[in-house]
Amino acid sequence: MPKLSDAVRSGKLIGNLQAQECPSRSILKHVTGRWAVLTLIALQGRTIRFAALRRTIGGVSDRMLTQTLQTLEADGFVHRQAFKVVPPHVEYSLTPMGEEVAQHVRVLADWIEDNTGNILSTREEIAAD
Repeated sequence: MPKLSDAVRSGKLIGNLQAQECPSRSILKHVTGRWAVLTLIALQGRTIRFAALRRTIGGVSDRMLTQTLQTLEADGFVHRQAFKVVPPHVEYSLTPMGEEVAQHVRVLADWIEDNTGNILSTREEIAAD
């Protein structure tokens, strides 16, 4: 019997996030992690070097940004271009699929930014009860 992940990869089955075994869950985890969301938004519509990307994403360590970029690259969302020069020069950009997913996470991020005041007020009200 074929594995669920094989069926999804072949295109015969779409992802089902509600199914525990579905590989779409790991993709969801990769795309919706804090650093992934911020990385996807920072790369949206541009090509940027590692140091500039790190400065754009406040608070991310070199290690976390490296891991995030590697994961997003492995999933096909980020393109890494290394130039054979000294010192090393590496640029990152989004693939077409990365641009698409970045649009979706940006909508979520924009909603959070727009509603932060309401959310914080609700937290205070609940904490006061």
